[in-house]
Amino acid sequence: MTEQQIQSKKIKQLESEDYYVIKLINTNKNGIPDLIAIKKDCEGVLFVEVKAPKGRLSKIQEYRLKELNKHGFKTEVFRG
Repeated sequence: MTEQQIQSKKIKQLESEDYYVIKLINTNKNGIPDLIAIKKDCEGVLFVEVKAPKGRLSKIQEYRLKELNKHGFKTEVFRG
C-alpha cells in the first residue's frame, strides 16, 4: 500500500468519526504533519503524520510532533 493510499484510508476513518480533515500541503513550517483533523464542534484537534509501513520520521518531523504536543495538541503517526 502506498503512502497516498494509507493517507486516503486514514482520512476516511477520521471523517467517519466526525472529524473535518484537511491535508496540509504547503505551510510556513517544515516538518508539519500531513493532516489536521478537527473534531465536530471543535472538541479536539489531531495532527497526523502518515508513513508507509517502513517509513521513518525525519528529525524535523519528530521536532514538530513534540512541539505540537507541548502546545496541547494530539499527534499521531499513522502507518496503516
